Amino acid sequence: MHRRPLGRGRQLAALASILIVAACLLPWWRTSDEGLPAMSGNAFAGSGILVFFVALAVVALLALPYAAGDVPIGVDRPLSFMIILAIGWIAFAVRAFDLAMTNLDAVLPLRAPGLWLAALGLILLSRAVYDIAREPRF
Repeated sequence: MHRRPLGRGRQLAALASILIVAACLLPWWRTSDEGLPAMSGNAFAGSGILVFFVALAVVALLALPYAAGDVPIGVDRPLSFMIILAIGWIAFAVRAFDLAMTNLDAVLPLRAPGLWLAALGLILLSRAVYDIAREPRF
């Protein structure tokens, strides 16, 4: 039984979470010193792992109304999405600031595609949360 229509905001949130998970697997920083092997790292070091957990939490919030059945869920509110989004932005900002202070050249877009793709995913998630907050209540 179809409990709730998947609106534009929720579809965009699903797309954003897929994008964020893909970004977490890509390098978030990379060095290229002459004569030395390049070192790199992804989101699973430092506070970047919280960005990955944010994407998983968004997927869980999207699936929760379908898993609960006919019972209304109190967690499925725009405020829940806003709190998760705030955690994601704070974790991303802390990790990006830490990486930029360590080596600014290591976080350039060509060397750190995961970092920039995660930023794009969080921007999409921000728009999705805005759309979710604006949709009518059931």
